Amino acid sequence: MPMHRRIIQAALLLAAGTASSLALAHTGTDAHAHLSSVSNFVAGLVHPLTGLDHMAVMVCVGLWSAMSARRLGPELVWGPLAFANLLLVGAALGLQGVEVMAVEPMIAASVVIMGLLVAARTQLPGATGAMLCGVFALFHGQAHGLELANNANAFQTLAGMLLATVALHGTGIAIGWTLRNRSVWVPRTLGASVAALGGALLLQLS
Repeated sequence: MPMHRRIIQAALLLAAGTASSLALAHTGTDAHAHLSSVSNFVAGLVHPLTGLDHMAVMVCVGLWSAMSARRLGPELVWGPLAFANLLLVGAALGLQGVEVMAVEPMIAASVVIMGLLVAARTQLPGATGAMLCGVFALFHGQAHGLELANNANAFQTLAGMLLATVALHGTGIAIGWTLRNRSVWVPRTLGASVAALGGALLLQLS
């Protein structure tokens, strides 16, 4: 079996296993209050996997970073690092009740743009790519923060969410680095599919 198929299958199995862990963690939560911290952390860990728009963008950030990097080095992680950090900033704003305008349209637009960047294998200077990823992350984090604004365990949930985000970035990087010199049409197809998803989300909001 080709290596890129093995990596994709492993990523899907990881997501399925994590979702199963969430279901088990929630069993009997009311009867075991001392496990609430773990349950909230696991809920945050799985949350990015339950929203196709969030998951697609996070994987695409890693995928695009790997495919557009000229070589193995810091530029491979500039985009993912910017996304993870600005995700926390956006979430913090949401937790404080600070609402940025056009959150949902910007999330949908980020899905379109990241998909197109992957499909076209667009190369941008490292700082520019990091800034773009960071701006998108601000809106994604804002949405998560607003959802958790009245949650007493919000920071535990955010910790899990951050770990999942880094894992999704890492999955994207692994897939992108494997495909960059092996296949042209697989990443183009993936990117085009993500862009189409974003377009459908924008149409729903219009």
